[in-house]
Amino acid sequence: MPQITFISSSGDAQTVSIEFGLSLMEGAMRHGIAGIDADCGGSCACGTCRIVIDPAWREIVGDPGDVEEMMLEMAPLPLDGARLSCQINVTEDLDGLVVTTPEEQFR
Repeated sequence: MPQITFISSSGDAQTVSIEFGLSLMEGAMRHGIAGIDADCGGSCACGTCRIVIDPAWREIVGDPGDVEEMMLEMAPLPLDGARLSCQINVTEDLDGLVVTTPEEQFR
């Protein structure tokens, strides 16, 4: 299983194994990652699972789709490299991925 590291806005890092085929959001929820609320359950309708992809991983992860892009535009603070974790499926290519959860998701 790929190892994914979630870094909180305060710098705390938690590395977890996430099964292939799950979304990053589903994996984060299963492991109790703080700052990933997933209020809509992964339907790309709320933006509470927003993460920032580490610059070294952005090309591998790819760009958001149109619906995801619209949700990201409604976020309170635009962030370079932001994605919704519900829209990223875990594959073997993501082993070692590093993401950060935005500060406003810890309030």
